Amino acid sequence: MAVEGLRAYGLIAVMWMRSTMTYRFSFAMTLLSNLTVNFFDFVVIMMMFGHVRGLGGFAFGEVAFLYGTTSTAFGLADLVMGQVSRVGRRVREGTFDTFLVRPVPVFAQVAADRFALRRLGRLMQGLLVLVWSLVVLESVEWTVLKAVMVPLMVVTGALIFGSVMTAGAAFQFWAQDGAEVANSFTYGGNTLLQYPPSIFAGELVRGVVYVVPLAFVNWVPALYVLGREAPAGLPSWASFASPLVAAVCVALAGLAWRVGVRSYRSTGS
Repeated sequence: MAVEGLRAYGLIAVMWMRSTMTYRFSFAMTLLSNLTVNFFDFVVIMMMFGHVRGLGGFAFGEVAFLYGTTSTAFGLADLVMGQVSRVGRRVREGTFDTFLVRPVPVFAQVAADRFALRRLGRLMQGLLVLVWSLVVLESVEWTVLKAVMVPLMVVTGALIFGSVMTAGAAFQFWAQDGAEVANSFTYGGNTLLQYPPSIFAGELVRGVVYVVPLAFVNWVPALYVLGREAPAGLPSWASFASPLVAAVCVALAGLAWRVGVRSYRSTGS
């Protein structure tokens, strides 16, 4: 089933990419615009450090590392899974039925529907900042384990963000206008994780550690790489728990999706 779903996703995504590349100049301008707009998020941080030497005890390179890891992870999840947020609109319009009658896994169709290659700009921007931060970081004593954790952080972070997107899409089977609720956890979570946990209230930090575990996208493993203590009183071994947290999130998101699809009632039109 999983192999069939991946194959269907790939075929649908390629179809939309071919459609997008029909107008290559338009795509290039859209991609450049997307890259530029997202870069201004980091410009704000650069301007901030033009007036201060540190932020919550973190140097510029360390904040750039936090920004780069979460932005790259979110950009990857947004590129691959961002279209699931359209489920509520499909349910309202009654067009979700078209996915149910095709001999293809529903989730693969929803995730790849209108695949937006322009979102590659967000991923590229995050990756550029991440690579740059690795160059300017001076306080990190690199080991093989720390080096491996950087790409692992991006992959597991993308899985966690993708799981939250999927759970938010499942919620829209009951609340068709609930896309903004999901966005508050995905887009809002991405913005939150771009900054050090030390500048936020303890209750908020504990919330993204123990309730909605977005802290495992980058805070928890990134603080280990930077040689700092884990947030919210987590034990030291929790720095390596991101793959386990991602697996649990994927399983729970899959369950929520199946329950949501089974609860769906056709418009009958």
